[in-house]
Amino acid sequence: MQKTLAIGAILAGTLAGGAMAQEWQPTEPVTIVVPWSAGGSTDSVTRVVAEVLTEAVGQTFVVVNQPGASGSVGTRSVWEAPHDGMMFAAGAAADLGAYPVMDMLDVPLSDWQLYLHVANPSLVSVPADSPYEDFGQLLEALQASGDPITASSAGLTSAGAISLDAIDTAAGGINYQQITYEGGAPAVTSTVAGETQMTAQTAVEQVDMIRAGRLRPLAVVASSPLELQDFGSVPPITDWLPEIAVAPNYFGLFLPADAPAEVIATMDRVWAEVLPGSERMRTYAAERAALFDPSSGEAAQEAAMPFLQINAYQQFDSGAGPNDPAEFGIPRAE
Repeated sequence: MQKTLAIGAILAGTLAGGAMAQEWQPTEPVTIVVPWSAGGSTDSVTRVVAEVLTEAVGQTFVVVNQPGASGSVGTRSVWEAPHDGMMFAAGAAADLGAYPVMDMLDVPLSDWQLYLHVANPSLVSVPADSPYEDFGQLLEALQASGDPITASSAGLTSAGAISLDAIDTAAGGINYQQITYEGGAPAVTSTVAGETQMTAQTAVEQVDMIRAGRLRPLAVVASSPLELQDFGSVPPITDWLPEIAVAPNYFGLFLPADAPAEVIATMDRVWAEVLPGSERMRTYAAERAALFDPSSGEAAQEAAMPFLQINAYQQFDSGAGPNDPAEFGIPRAE
Protein backbone atom coordinates (compact mmCIF):
# COMPACT_ATOMS: atom_id res chain seq x y z
CA MET A 1 0.00 0.00 0.00
CA GLN A 2 2.77 2.47 0.90
CA LYS A 3 4.56 1.77 -2.39
CA THR A 4 1.35 2.32 -4.37
CA LEU A 5 0.74 5.61 -2.61
CA ALA A 6 4.31 6.69 -3.31
CA ILE A 7 3.91 5.98 -6.99
CA GLY A 8 0.67 7.94 -7.09
CA ALA A 9 2.25 10.91 -5.37
CA ILE A 10 5.18 11.03 -7.75
CA LEU A 11 2.94 10.66 -10.79
CA ALA A 12 0.67 13.44 -9.59
CA GLY A 13 3.53 15.81 -8.92
CA THR A 14 6.02 15.08 -11.68
CA LEU A 15 4.38 13.61 -14.77
CA ALA A 16 7.03 15.01 -17.08
CA GLY A 17 10.20 14.28 -15.16
CA GLY A 18 11.94 12.08 -12.66
CA ALA A 19 12.00 8.31 -12.27
CA MET A 20 8.92 6.73 -10.76
CA ALA A 21 9.27 4.64 -7.62
CA GLN A 22 7.92 1.39 -9.05
CA GLU A 23 8.48 -2.34 -9.16
CA TRP A 24 10.27 -2.59 -12.52
CA GLN A 25 13.72 -1.04 -12.31
CA PRO A 26 15.77 -2.21 -15.32
CA THR A 27 19.50 -2.10 -14.60
CA GLU A 28 20.46 -1.79 -18.28
CA PRO A 29 19.14 0.28 -21.21
CA VAL A 30 15.92 -1.04 -22.76
CA THR A 31 15.88 -1.52 -26.54
CA ILE A 32 13.02 -0.46 -28.81
CA VAL A 33 13.37 -1.98 -32.27
CA VAL A 34 11.94 0.15 -35.08
CA PRO A 35 11.63 -2.30 -37.97
CA TRP A 36 11.84 0.46 -40.57
CA SER A 37 14.48 2.92 -41.70
CA ALA A 38 15.14 6.17 -39.85
CA GLY A 39 12.95 9.20 -40.51
CA GLY A 40 9.63 7.44 -41.12
CA SER A 41 6.43 7.65 -39.09
CA THR A 42 7.33 4.80 -36.74
CA ASP A 43 10.86 6.07 -36.17
CA SER A 44 9.91 9.68 -35.47
CA VAL A 45 7.16 9.02 -32.93
CA THR A 46 9.09 6.19 -31.23
CA ARG A 47 11.98 8.52 -30.46
CA VAL A 48 9.56 10.87 -28.67
CA VAL A 49 8.02 7.97 -26.74
CA ALA A 50 11.49 6.72 -25.79
CA GLU A 51 12.25 10.09 -24.17
CA VAL A 52 9.03 9.94 -22.14
CA LEU A 53 9.75 6.38 -21.01
CA THR A 54 13.35 7.20 -20.10
CA GLU A 55 12.15 9.89 -17.68
CA ALA A 56 9.24 7.84 -16.32
CA VAL A 57 11.10 4.58 -15.73
CA GLY A 58 14.50 5.98 -14.79
CA GLN A 59 16.43 3.98 -17.39
CA THR A 60 17.41 4.81 -20.95
CA PHE A 61 15.20 3.49 -23.76
CA VAL A 62 17.34 3.15 -26.89
CA VAL A 63 15.82 3.14 -30.40
CA VAL A 64 17.45 0.76 -32.90
CA ASN A 65 16.45 0.67 -36.59
CA GLN A 66 16.26 -2.81 -38.12
CA PRO A 67 14.37 -2.66 -41.43
CA GLY A 68 13.51 -5.54 -43.73
CA ALA A 69 10.60 -7.59 -45.14
CA SER A 70 7.87 -5.02 -44.50
CA GLY A 71 8.94 -4.61 -40.89
CA SER A 72 8.82 -8.32 -40.01
CA VAL A 73 12.60 -8.75 -39.67
CA GLY A 74 12.95 -6.34 -36.74
CA THR A 75 9.72 -7.50 -35.15
CA ARG A 76 10.84 -11.13 -35.35
CA SER A 77 14.08 -10.22 -33.57
CA VAL A 78 12.04 -8.95 -30.62
CA TRP A 79 9.88 -12.06 -30.48
CA GLU A 80 12.89 -14.38 -30.68
CA ALA A 81 14.79 -12.50 -27.95
CA PRO A 82 14.22 -13.37 -24.27
CA HIS A 83 10.75 -12.23 -23.17
CA ASP A 84 12.19 -10.34 -20.22
CA GLY A 85 10.87 -6.85 -20.97
CA MET A 86 14.23 -5.56 -22.17
CA MET A 87 13.24 -5.40 -25.83
CA PHE A 88 10.14 -3.87 -27.41
CA ALA A 89 9.03 -3.67 -31.04
CA ALA A 90 7.51 -0.52 -32.52
CA GLY A 91 5.25 0.00 -35.49
CA ALA A 92 1.67 -0.10 -36.75
CA ALA A 93 -0.63 -2.61 -35.09
CA ALA A 94 -2.14 -3.42 -38.50
CA ASP A 95 1.28 -4.58 -39.71
CA LEU A 96 1.89 -6.62 -36.56
CA GLY A 97 -1.44 -8.40 -36.77
CA ALA A 98 -1.11 -9.13 -40.50
CA TYR A 99 2.29 -10.83 -40.34
CA PRO A 100 0.77 -14.28 -39.69
CA VAL A 101 -1.57 -13.81 -42.66
CA MET A 102 1.44 -12.97 -44.82
CA ASP A 103 3.51 -15.92 -43.50
CA MET A 104 6.06 -13.42 -42.17
CA LEU A 105 5.80 -14.14 -38.43
CA ASP A 106 3.53 -16.79 -36.96
CA VAL A 107 2.47 -14.80 -33.88
CA PRO A 108 -1.14 -13.52 -33.56
CA LEU A 109 -1.88 -10.04 -32.28
CA SER A 110 -3.29 -11.49 -29.05
CA ASP A 111 0.18 -12.80 -28.10
CA TRP A 112 1.47 -9.22 -27.87
CA GLN A 113 0.83 -6.59 -25.22
CA LEU A 114 0.00 -3.41 -27.14
CA TYR A 115 0.86 0.12 -26.05
CA LEU A 116 -0.70 2.38 -28.67
CA HIS A 117 -0.09 6.12 -28.77
CA VAL A 118 -1.09 7.81 -32.05
CA ALA A 119 -3.18 7.08 -35.11
CA ASN A 120 -1.63 8.23 -38.39
CA PRO A 121 -3.88 8.95 -41.38
CA SER A 122 -2.58 8.36 -44.88
CA LEU A 123 -2.46 11.06 -47.55
CA VAL A 124 -2.63 10.59 -51.29
CA SER A 125 -0.05 13.05 -52.58
CA VAL A 126 1.80 13.86 -55.79
CA PRO A 127 4.91 15.92 -56.57
CA ALA A 128 4.35 19.67 -56.54
CA ASP A 129 4.83 19.86 -60.32
CA SER A 130 2.37 17.03 -61.02
CA PRO A 131 -0.42 17.74 -63.52
CA TYR A 132 -2.99 16.36 -61.06
CA GLU A 133 -4.60 19.20 -59.13
CA ASP A 134 -7.14 17.13 -57.15
CA PHE A 135 -7.84 13.49 -56.38
CA GLY A 136 -10.55 13.30 -59.01
CA GLN A 137 -8.02 14.03 -61.77
CA LEU A 138 -5.60 11.47 -60.35
CA LEU A 139 -8.38 8.89 -60.08
CA GLU A 140 -9.24 9.39 -63.75
CA ALA A 141 -5.58 8.75 -64.64
CA LEU A 142 -5.52 5.68 -62.41
CA GLN A 143 -8.58 4.29 -64.17
CA ALA A 144 -7.26 4.94 -67.67
CA SER A 145 -5.52 2.39 -69.84
CA GLY A 146 -1.91 2.82 -70.88
CA ASP A 147 1.15 3.11 -68.70
CA PRO A 148 0.46 2.50 -65.00
CA ILE A 149 0.84 5.28 -62.45
CA THR A 150 3.85 4.57 -60.26
CA ALA A 151 3.12 4.68 -56.52
CA SER A 152 5.62 4.45 -53.68
CA SER A 153 5.06 2.57 -50.44
CA ALA A 154 7.04 1.29 -47.47
CA GLY A 155 6.19 -2.34 -48.17
CA LEU A 156 3.30 -4.70 -48.77
CA THR A 157 1.74 -4.25 -45.31
CA SER A 158 2.59 -0.55 -44.90
CA ALA A 159 0.05 2.25 -44.57
CA GLY A 160 0.74 3.29 -48.15
CA ALA A 161 0.16 -0.18 -49.55
CA ILE A 162 -3.02 -0.67 -47.52
CA SER A 163 -4.39 2.65 -48.79
CA LEU A 164 -3.52 1.81 -52.39
CA ASP A 165 -5.31 -1.53 -52.05
CA ALA A 166 -8.34 0.19 -50.54
CA ILE A 167 -8.47 2.67 -53.44
CA ASP A 168 -8.10 -0.19 -55.93
CA THR A 169 -11.03 -2.06 -54.35
CA ALA A 170 -13.32 0.95 -53.99
CA ALA A 171 -12.63 2.17 -57.53
CA GLY A 172 -13.23 -1.23 -59.06
CA GLY A 173 -9.62 -1.51 -60.16
CA ILE A 174 -6.90 1.04 -60.85
CA ASN A 175 -3.88 0.96 -63.14
CA TYR A 176 -0.83 1.44 -60.92
CA GLN A 177 2.58 -0.05 -60.23
CA GLN A 178 3.58 -0.16 -56.59
CA ILE A 179 7.26 0.42 -55.89
CA THR A 180 8.33 -0.52 -52.37
CA TYR A 181 11.05 0.99 -50.17
CA GLU A 182 12.52 0.10 -46.76
CA GLY A 183 10.44 2.65 -44.91
CA GLY A 184 8.06 5.56 -45.31
CA ALA A 185 10.74 8.25 -45.46
CA PRO A 186 12.50 6.87 -48.58
CA ALA A 187 9.09 6.12 -50.14
CA VAL A 188 8.01 9.74 -49.73
CA THR A 189 11.40 11.01 -50.90
CA SER A 190 11.01 9.01 -54.11
CA THR A 191 7.79 10.84 -54.90
CA VAL A 192 9.29 14.22 -54.04
CA ALA A 193 12.18 13.44 -56.41
CA GLY A 194 9.86 12.35 -59.21
CA GLU A 195 10.98 8.72 -59.15
CA THR A 196 7.35 7.80 -58.48
CA GLN A 197 4.21 9.71 -59.44
CA MET A 198 2.28 9.40 -56.18
CA THR A 199 2.43 8.12 -52.63
CA ALA A 200 -0.15 7.19 -50.02
CA GLN A 201 2.09 7.03 -46.97
CA THR A 202 1.15 8.63 -43.65
CA ALA A 203 0.73 12.35 -43.11
CA VAL A 204 3.53 12.22 -40.52
CA GLU A 205 5.97 11.15 -43.23
CA GLN A 206 4.78 13.73 -45.74
CA VAL A 207 4.01 16.85 -43.73
CA ASP A 208 7.45 18.48 -43.95
CA MET A 209 7.53 18.13 -47.73
CA ILE A 210 3.98 19.43 -47.98
CA ARG A 211 4.80 22.53 -45.93
CA ALA A 212 7.95 23.04 -48.02
CA GLY A 213 5.89 23.01 -51.20
CA ARG A 214 7.51 19.81 -52.51
CA LEU A 215 4.39 17.62 -52.33
CA ARG A 216 0.75 18.34 -53.15
CA PRO A 217 -1.73 16.44 -50.92
CA LEU A 218 -4.89 15.53 -52.84
CA ALA A 219 -6.90 13.54 -50.28
CA VAL A 220 -6.71 12.06 -46.80
CA VAL A 221 -7.70 8.40 -46.62
CA ALA A 222 -10.47 9.06 -44.12
CA SER A 223 -14.12 10.08 -43.99
CA SER A 224 -13.46 13.62 -42.71
CA PRO A 225 -11.01 16.39 -43.71
CA LEU A 226 -7.53 16.60 -42.23
CA GLU A 227 -6.34 19.94 -40.93
CA LEU A 228 -2.60 20.30 -41.49
CA GLN A 229 -0.95 22.88 -39.24
CA ASP A 230 0.60 25.72 -41.28
CA PHE A 231 -0.96 24.39 -44.48
CA GLY A 232 -4.73 24.04 -44.45
CA SER A 233 -7.42 21.44 -45.00
CA VAL A 234 -7.05 18.25 -47.05
CA PRO A 235 -10.37 16.81 -48.31
CA PRO A 236 -11.45 13.26 -47.42
CA ILE A 237 -11.11 10.58 -50.07
CA THR A 238 -14.76 9.68 -49.46
CA ASP A 239 -15.67 12.80 -51.48
CA TRP A 240 -14.71 10.69 -54.52
CA LEU A 241 -14.92 7.11 -53.22
CA PRO A 242 -17.73 7.07 -50.62
CA GLU A 243 -17.57 3.28 -50.13
CA ILE A 244 -13.84 3.04 -49.45
CA ALA A 245 -12.85 1.15 -46.30
CA VAL A 246 -11.25 3.52 -43.78
CA ALA A 247 -10.30 3.22 -40.08
CA PRO A 248 -7.72 4.72 -37.69
CA ASN A 249 -4.21 3.36 -38.26
CA TYR A 250 -2.76 2.99 -34.75
CA PHE A 251 0.95 2.95 -33.95
CA GLY A 252 2.63 1.90 -30.72
CA LEU A 253 5.05 -0.29 -28.82
CA PHE A 254 4.67 -4.05 -28.67
CA LEU A 255 5.84 -6.38 -25.91
CA PRO A 256 5.44 -10.18 -25.82
CA ALA A 257 2.39 -10.77 -23.63
CA ASP A 258 4.26 -13.29 -21.46
CA ALA A 259 6.81 -10.69 -20.33
CA PRO A 260 7.30 -10.40 -16.55
CA ALA A 261 4.24 -9.14 -14.70
CA GLU A 262 6.14 -6.23 -13.13
CA VAL A 263 7.17 -4.96 -16.57
CA ILE A 264 3.60 -5.04 -17.84
CA ALA A 265 2.28 -3.43 -14.64
CA THR A 266 4.78 -0.58 -14.93
CA MET A 267 4.08 0.00 -18.62
CA ASP A 268 0.34 -0.08 -17.94
CA ARG A 269 0.79 2.63 -15.28
CA VAL A 270 2.92 4.77 -17.59
CA TRP A 271 0.32 4.50 -20.34
CA ALA A 272 -2.58 5.28 -18.01
CA GLU A 273 -1.03 8.02 -15.87
CA VAL A 274 2.04 9.50 -17.56
CA LEU A 275 1.73 9.34 -21.33
CA PRO A 276 -1.69 11.07 -21.59
CA GLY A 277 -0.22 14.14 -19.86
CA SER A 278 2.95 14.29 -21.97
CA GLU A 279 3.37 17.69 -23.61
CA ARG A 280 6.04 16.16 -25.87
CA MET A 281 3.50 13.73 -27.28
CA ARG A 282 0.77 16.35 -27.65
CA THR A 283 3.12 18.71 -29.45
CA TYR A 284 4.34 15.94 -31.74
CA ALA A 285 0.79 14.96 -32.65
CA ALA A 286 -0.26 18.54 -33.34
CA GLU A 287 2.77 19.26 -35.52
CA ARG A 288 2.66 15.95 -37.41
CA ALA A 289 -1.09 15.70 -38.07
CA ALA A 290 -1.49 12.63 -35.85
CA LEU A 291 -4.30 11.69 -33.46
CA PHE A 292 -2.92 11.33 -29.92
CA ASP A 293 -5.03 8.54 -28.40
CA PRO A 294 -3.05 6.31 -25.99
CA SER A 295 -4.42 2.91 -24.97
CA SER A 296 -3.15 -0.45 -23.76
CA GLY A 297 -4.39 -3.95 -23.00
CA GLU A 298 -7.84 -4.95 -24.22
CA ALA A 299 -8.70 -1.37 -25.21
CA ALA A 300 -5.66 -1.29 -27.52
CA GLN A 301 -6.56 -4.64 -29.07
CA GLU A 302 -10.05 -3.31 -29.80
CA ALA A 303 -8.76 0.00 -31.18
CA ALA A 304 -6.32 -1.75 -33.53
CA MET A 305 -8.81 -4.27 -34.94
CA PRO A 306 -10.75 -2.20 -37.56
CA PHE A 307 -7.69 -1.18 -39.57
CA LEU A 308 -6.15 -4.63 -39.09
CA GLN A 309 -9.30 -6.15 -40.58
CA ILE A 310 -8.95 -3.93 -43.64
CA ASN A 311 -5.29 -4.85 -44.07
CA ALA A 312 -5.55 -8.57 -43.34
CA TYR A 313 -8.51 -9.25 -45.63
CA GLN A 314 -7.11 -7.11 -48.44
CA GLN A 315 -3.97 -9.25 -48.31
CA PHE A 316 -5.91 -12.51 -48.09
CA ASP A 317 -8.52 -11.71 -50.74
CA SER A 318 -5.85 -10.54 -53.20
CA GLY A 319 -3.81 -13.70 -52.71
CA ALA A 320 -0.84 -11.79 -51.31
CA GLY A 321 -1.55 -13.28 -47.88
CA PRO A 322 -1.86 -17.08 -48.06
CA ASN A 323 -3.41 -17.59 -44.61
CA ASP A 324 -7.02 -16.93 -43.57
CA PRO A 325 -7.09 -14.04 -41.05
CA ALA A 326 -9.88 -15.78 -39.13
CA GLU A 327 -7.35 -18.42 -38.07
CA PHE A 328 -5.56 -15.69 -36.10
CA GLY A 329 -8.59 -14.17 -34.41
CA ILE A 330 -9.26 -11.50 -37.06
CA PRO A 331 -12.96 -11.53 -38.07
CA ARG A 332 -14.07 -10.11 -41.39
CA ALA A 333 -15.68 -6.69 -40.93
CA GLU A 334 -19.44 -6.72 -41.37
